[in-house]
Amino acid sequence: MSRFEYAPAPESTSIVDIKSSYGLFINGAFVAATEGKPFKSVSPATEEVLAEISEAGPADVDRAVKAARKAFEKTWGPMAGRDRAKYLYRIARIIQERARELAVLESLDNGKPIRESRDVDVPLVAAHFFYYAGWADKLEYAGYGTQPLGVAAQVIPWNFPLLMLAWKIAPALAAGNTVVLKPAETTSLTALAFAEICQQAELPPGVVNIVTGAGETGRALVNHEGVDKVAFTGSTDVGRAIARDVAGSNKKVTLELGGKAANIVFEDAPIDQTVEGIVNGIFFNQGHVCCAGSRLLVQESVYDEVLSRLKRRMATLRVGDPLDKNTDVGAINSAEQLAKIRELSQVGEDEGAERWSPECELPTQGFWFPPTVFTGVSQAHRIAREEIFGPVLSVLTFRTPAEAVEKANNTPFGLSAGVWTDKGSRILWMANQLRAGVVWANTFNRFDPTSPFGGYKESGYGREGGRHGLEAYLAQ
Repeated sequence: MSRFEYAPAPESTSIVDIKSSYGLFINGAFVAATEGKPFKSVSPATEEVLAEISEAGPADVDRAVKAARKAFEKTWGPMAGRDRAKYLYRIARIIQERARELAVLESLDNGKPIRESRDVDVPLVAAHFFYYAGWADKLEYAGYGTQPLGVAAQVIPWNFPLLMLAWKIAPALAAGNTVVLKPAETTSLTALAFAEICQQAELPPGVVNIVTGAGETGRALVNHEGVDKVAFTGSTDVGRAIARDVAGSNKKVTLELGGKAANIVFEDAPIDQTVEGIVNGIFFNQGHVCCAGSRLLVQESVYDEVLSRLKRRMATLRVGDPLDKNTDVGAINSAEQLAKIRELSQVGEDEGAERWSPECELPTQGFWFPPTVFTGVSQAHRIAREEIFGPVLSVLTFRTPAEAVEKANNTPFGLSAGVWTDKGSRILWMANQLRAGVVWANTFNRFDPTSPFGGYKESGYGREGGRHGLEAYLAQ
């Protein structure tokens, strides 16, 4: 029987106007960097240069922090909460109006499928600004005081560029703080588009400042003496360095770091639903998710059935052009990240695990890696212990709930976990036993602006989202 293939359904790029070069966004205007060497933003899918981005040096960071301080003391801090809320609502509405443009820009710059940026990322971005706009004049009911901290230094990663921006900027502004944000060097374009949105919303100058650059720019920002609050999302190694750098200072810090989440499947789980959750847990956003379900723990009695159905489902995943509406798995974000994924996958083979990927033709240009599953994995394998941050799943087995808990908790990370079972009592028992900040029940990778998110152990500390997300930006 012949198989009908999906015809290409490319999203048009005509809606996006990418400038050839971008400056820094300081005090409400785009300005030239005074130091630092410009770098290029490259499309992961084609390796095409999208734009030249300015690198902010210490002097530029100092300008941004001083602008934020002036805005905090003169404008934003003294402003009534109901008036701050109006700006946040306005930003949220503009994001909705420009949703298609932002989604295309995110997929071009990041490599994620347009379906994800269009249907998940951008709607959640707007939702976070709407949600925290509602809190701006109700801080006294949040339980964390009403006094803002001052200037917030925020450093975000490349896996969810615009969404991570919203997670950080929205609660900071609602609480009355001003912001200096540094996006990841490989994905700066949507942050710079957000700067334009701030101008469009007529946000007072200096309330939001965006400085682009790599690690040195972030270090200069975090260590600046004019900063009152540091918020970082990224690798555990960088998080440790930030914690060391700010130790002994009066800066308030929140860190959302790496993860190695366990996705636990019991024998009474609804298998079809579970397989969809497994696929979403590890192959969503090419596995570039800190809370990805990268360790699959399956009860022995259903192991063969789950694995068989999982492989069958993986064979239907479409890998390719991120701007094609049919694409399930897009491009790896950078050559460096692709090299890391390849290295750890080879280590998995070398240590004796069995590797399997469905047949799929990868594009010749760009950075690509097929959806991959490893079986025969033990807890001693590096692929079961280290964060790969790619579309790679390690499968382990267990016999009893106690063994599942022991294996799930046998990690230095503690960001998230998933439990698949028909028994509500078992879900509650497991959630109480698992050392993870978020535990999903019969689902995975579900986010909502009203719900707090964060981890334990080497996955960081502090919470983002919900009422709890205001705590990091208020002086109690």
